[in-house]
Amino acid sequence: MEDKKTALVLLNMGGPDSIEAVEPFLYNLFADRDLIQLPLGAVLQKPFARLISHFRAKSVRENYRRIGGKTPLLYWTALQAEKSTAQLGDNWHPYVAMRYWNPRADETLLRMRQDGIEQAVVLSMYPHYTKATTGSSVKDFKQAQAQVYPELECAYIESWHDWPLYLDALAQCVTQGLELVKGAEVAAPLTLLFSAHALPQKFIQRGDPYQQHVEQTVAGVMERVGDLPWEIGYQSRSGPVKWMAPDTLDLIAQAGEEKRALLVVPVSFVSDHIETLEEVDVEFRDHALKHGVPWFDRVPALNARPSFIQALVQLVQKRGGM
Repeated sequence: MEDKKTALVLLNMGGPDSIEAVEPFLYNLFADRDLIQLPLGAVLQKPFARLISHFRAKSVRENYRRIGGKTPLLYWTALQAEKSTAQLGDNWHPYVAMRYWNPRADETLLRMRQDGIEQAVVLSMYPHYTKATTGSSVKDFKQAQAQVYPELECAYIESWHDWPLYLDALAQCVTQGLELVKGAEVAAPLTLLFSAHALPQKFIQRGDPYQQHVEQTVAGVMERVGDLPWEIGYQSRSGPVKWMAPDTLDLIAQAGEEKRALLVVPVSFVSDHIETLEEVDVEFRDHALKHGVPWFDRVPALNARPSFIQALVQLVQKRGGM
């Protein structure tokens, strides 16, 4: 087994690689019923997705323009794969498969077949399992594999919210952020605001473990960081459905009323992309200023920091089955 040509495939959401790609990316996203179940059933999902993506594209394009016109998610995910395989050994090769933009799973699998890959560890880059993200991405990859490369041997790692080295790396990010607080000589009482991507509440009611996984991650990080006030909010809520609560925006407003400083920890994102660079760094900062938060910043993302790469390497070695 050790002599086989092995792939490490990192699964992620993907994002537009240009302003022109925003609308088709949104269409791919809204057309996925595992992620968003639009009204009137599966038959009308794609027509609704086309309509919604068209009207949402204008504002979303502006968001991407503010961070340079494209997502950095592919860059970071590819780098994470490259740095991890460099430590795993000479027979390991890095690949990325994105759910809603390029490179898609079928494209990646075709390249793996051409490269002579014999087996693969497929790792979801969402630490906290939900059917809407990891579930959809793994389903998409398996369907593509059955069509493109059915003889490929695959092992899947679908959740790792409590992986100790991941918690160590995230705690390191928080500690680095606390140095910003110390350097700014913040006088106001500080709260660590962990912010995760929201899901419609119906996912949780159906037994999806996502919220429990997020809470376990935060508990593990706080065991490492120490005794500080903290809270969890959920961001990126949109559309007329009941979402997980509390909303991160509401917690920011409350901190302003109570004159508390905030250090935001984006807990469900393992690399910088639109939700950190634009939503947290721009929209949330403006919201904090508007509501009188005396000091606001966020911790650096995991991205390709060595402790996080080491966490991925050992995760693959221990749970990859290769």
